[in-house]
Amino acid sequence: MNLILLGAPGAGKGTQGKNLSERYRIPQISTGDILRANVRSKTPLGLKAKEFMDKGALVPDSIVVGMVSDRIREEDAEKGFILDGFPRNINQAEVLEATLVGLGKGIDRVIGMEVERKELVRRLSGRRVCRQCAENYHVIFSPPMNIGTCDKCGSEIYQRDDDKEETIEARLAVYEKETLPLVDYYSKKSLYSPVDGIGTVDQITGNIVGAIEGRSNT
Repeated sequence: MNLILLGAPGAGKGTQGKNLSERYRIPQISTGDILRANVRSKTPLGLKAKEFMDKGALVPDSIVVGMVSDRIREEDAEKGFILDGFPRNINQAEVLEATLVGLGKGIDRVIGMEVERKELVRRLSGRRVCRQCAENYHVIFSPPMNIGTCDKCGSEIYQRDDDKEETIEARLAVYEKETLPLVDYYSKKSLYSPVDGIGTVDQITGNIVGAIEGRSNT
């Protein structure tokens, strides 16, 4: 089973990808994780990516798709995979499709985690991180015992620039411009299934499983 999880930043793709990976025993493939692993291992693609990252530039689609293509060829992905937040645009989707055709594979289902913009901003802007040990918190969902102080090491926790509201709005605007058109792209291929991204983690997982397996979870 080959799946794609689509959704805006803050929709919960990472959490749900992990749950689905455990349920179906197939790897969750995140472009961020792949990118970091390639850079750390100094692979040819990793070295190319680092050149752009060091300049503060976006890594080109060709490099990202190359990394994903290499990853889905690995042994643990033979029975399937979950792409978490990839593809990000139509070009990546087309190259991915061509790559899979070359491997005799295809995408079985695209799950769209739908969360209204106001809730996305609330989720993302509530994130906090420890300056010392990088422990993660959320002012609503997982606050520290003492405001502003890390439970783990006692250091200051703070809001990253990426989690400030103005930055979040910019990230969401990029998503709407570049990634949202994939909903129509995959709908035309009869692969897209929208899922309500509001609820408990287990409820949302149940909704996704229902969409994958063709049954209702209401």
